[in-house]
Amino acid sequence: MELKRVVVTGLGALTPIGNDVKTTWENAVNGVSGAGPITHFDASKFKTQFACEVKDFNPADHFDRKKARTLDLYAMYALVAADEAINDANLENENVDKNRVGVIFAAGIGGLHTFEEEAGYYALHGEEQGPKYNPFFIPKMIADIAAGHISIDHEFRGPNFGTVSACASSNNALVDAFNIVRLGMADAIVAGGAEAAIYPAGVGGFNSMKALSTRNDDPKSASRPFSGSRDGFVIGEGAAALVLEELEHAKARGAHIYAEVAGGGMSADAYHITATHPQGLGARLVMENALKDAEMNPEDIDYINLHGTSTPVGDISEAKAIKEVFGDHAYKINLSSTKSMTGHLLGAAGALEALFSVKAITDGIVPPTINHVEGDNDPEVDYDLNFTFNKAQKRDINAVLSNTFGFGGHNAAIIFKKYKE
Repeated sequence: MELKRVVVTGLGALTPIGNDVKTTWENAVNGVSGAGPITHFDASKFKTQFACEVKDFNPADHFDRKKARTLDLYAMYALVAADEAINDANLENENVDKNRVGVIFAAGIGGLHTFEEEAGYYALHGEEQGPKYNPFFIPKMIADIAAGHISIDHEFRGPNFGTVSACASSNNALVDAFNIVRLGMADAIVAGGAEAAIYPAGVGGFNSMKALSTRNDDPKSASRPFSGSRDGFVIGEGAAALVLEELEHAKARGAHIYAEVAGGGMSADAYHITATHPQGLGARLVMENALKDAEMNPEDIDYINLHGTSTPVGDISEAKAIKEVFGDHAYKINLSSTKSMTGHLLGAAGALEALFSVKAITDGIVPPTINHVEGDNDPEVDYDLNFTFNKAQKRDINAVLSNTFGFGGHNAAIIFKKYKE
């Protein structure tokens, strides 16, 4: 069976550094941090009191009151990002068979706010009033429901599901979408991820694991991947979506093609429930698998959008894995962690970083890893590698690899390349 070529024809984003693709990308290239004091709840008694929140988002601008009652914030973010991608791709026209358009949308956690509200209410009133739950509790909370809402709103009746693999979730969604389209099971898939976990349970839970930065005195510089003084990730929220489409289908309807999907890889660390393998064995394997699937050599990659969360162990293991996979060529690749600006969007991280990867190809520019101060080095990090510190770098980019690694040892990587006839 001959596999079909798959291209990207639509992009959408709602992020801590912009409420659309254009603004998000401009701020990423310019090194703008999305971090600031938490506003979603009173975090004054928490070890971490800041995050990368979406700004100036009003549900009433996007949903009527009846619809909003059925949606957790994470699903709202998903719908807004997906709508932008769908409109960008012009998927809703007479030349598109909606029976062959699917939706695969990820979340690492899902409707945490809804769960917290409902569980909290029962904890306070359950014994005296008995069980009393909102009828929308379950359908607002579950992690697959964003995909369901997107398909309902747009009448897309193709493959439809959510992926959950912690911080690898939306890369898994993209790899699944890629495989479904290239196998001919759908003409197009709206794929991406959304997350909205900046609430007490999310921040408190990650604090208890000592996973979050506690740099409350200077939130904007707290996410500092690969710097010696990094002390944990900055939690972020938002959504990103990409339309993955079969090439001939896209050409036949005159769709704009941003880039081609070259291949995807998956692996497991098989090591620890939260920590990455210290030698980066799973990270190495997932990159090798992606290159093999794309039928590409290590020398073909120009830029790697790093998982780079700003955690002490994770950054080191990823850097080690890159040197193992790419050898001498590792020193010719631009590396950057855009989480230094957006924070860590958990289950939505992969989709946003895939979007950055595609834009890097189309615009010929690598967004930076911000917040590195000269001399703030980790003796276990090789600074001869080009981490694109603090300033974007222009270069011709033919292929980008984007990494994601999740709790449970889940790893997923995807490769995009410049589209050529």
